Amino acid sequence: MSRSSRVDPLRRSLLAASLGTAVVGPVWSQDRSAENLKLYMYSGPDREQKLVEGARKEGRVNIYTSLNTRDSGPITDAFEKKYGIKTALWRSSSEKVLQRAVTEARSGRFAFDVLETNGPEMEALYREKLLAPFHSPHFKDLPPAAFPKHRHYVADRFNFFVIGYNTNLVKPDEVPNSYQDLVHPRWSGRVGIESGDTDWFAAIVKAMGEEKGVAFFKQLAQNKPQMRTGHTLLAELLSSGEIPLAATIYNHNVEKMAQRGAPVKWKALNPTFGRPNAIGVTPRAPNPHAALLFADFMLSKDGQNLLKERNRVPASQAVETNLNKFPFQMIDPVISLDESEKWEKLWSQLFLGGQKVQKENE
Repeated sequence: MSRSSRVDPLRRSLLAASLGTAVVGPVWSQDRSAENLKLYMYSGPDREQKLVEGARKEGRVNIYTSLNTRDSGPITDAFEKKYGIKTALWRSSSEKVLQRAVTEARSGRFAFDVLETNGPEMEALYREKLLAPFHSPHFKDLPPAAFPKHRHYVADRFNFFVIGYNTNLVKPDEVPNSYQDLVHPRWSGRVGIESGDTDWFAAIVKAMGEEKGVAFFKQLAQNKPQMRTGHTLLAELLSSGEIPLAATIYNHNVEKMAQRGAPVKWKALNPTFGRPNAIGVTPRAPNPHAALLFADFMLSKDGQNLLKERNRVPASQAVETNLNKFPFQMIDPVISLDESEKWEKLWSQLFLGGQKVQKENE
C-alpha cells in the first residue's frame, strides 16, 4: 500500500479491525488464483457458454461497489433477469469498499467476486494483489484511457471535470475557452470549485508544467472562488443561480440538471481530465464464472446503456452519448496514492485557508 494520507486511514482501520460488519462467505484455505486466472483469460469460441453454465452452477455473484443502489439496482436486476443468477451487492463509499475488501482478505476470507469503485481505490486494491487481469470481448469498444498499464481493472464509467455555467447569468461570449480565462476579473467571487478536488488540481498543474501551473492557481485563488463540498451540490447551486460558473463539475451532473429544465450547460476545456470508476475480478473469487460474466455484462452495450440511462458516463464507445465525445485523459492514480500530502497541503494553502481537505463521500 502507499504512504499517502488518503490511504493512511485504511491502515489505521485495519489495525483496529473496526469495520464491524460480519460477512457471510467462504474462507478459502487453498489458493485458487491460478485456476481462476486461467478462466479469466480464456477467449475460446465457447467462452460465453462456458461462463453461463459455470455461473449457473455457482448460483450467485458477490459484488462490492460504490455505485449507489439507485443506479446499480437496475443493472443487477437486468443481469439477474438475463442469466438467472442471483446478485449479492454490498454498497458503500469507495474508501469503505477498499477497507472491507482488504480487511477480509487479510483475515483469510474471500467472499467477494467483483470489485467496482473509484480509480484510486482500485489501484490500491491492485497493489494489495486483490485484482486479477482478465479478458472481455467488450474491451474492443473501450478507449485506451480505460486501461491501466497493468490491466488488472478496466474503467466501466467516467467522471469528467468540465466547466458548467448558468445560461441566465453567463453570456455566450463570456464562456471560458481555456483555464486561463477563469482568472479574468469578471469571475472574481463568481466561480465555484469543489473543495476536495486536489487530484484534478495536481493533474492540471502537471499538464501546464509545475511552475506555470502553480502560478495559474495562485491567480485563480486571488479571484476568491466559492469553495463547496460535493459535486452534486455544486450542480444544484449552478442550477439555482447561486454560482454562475463552476470550474470543477462533473458533466453528467450538469446534464441531469439540464434535463430537468435548469438553465445550465457544460463545456470541456483542454486538457480535460477524468476519474475512472472501474471494475475488476478477484484472484480468489468463490464464484469466478459469475464474476467474469458480470464484468462482461457491465462492459457490454446493455450494461453501458443502463449507465447512460442513469445519467452516468459510460466508458464504452459503442454507446452513443455526448458526455464523452471530446479528447480526455485520466488522472494518474499515483497523485492520489503517493503524492496526496504534497498536493493537499498546497491546495489548502491556496484555497482553504490552511484547513484540512475534506473529501466528498463517493
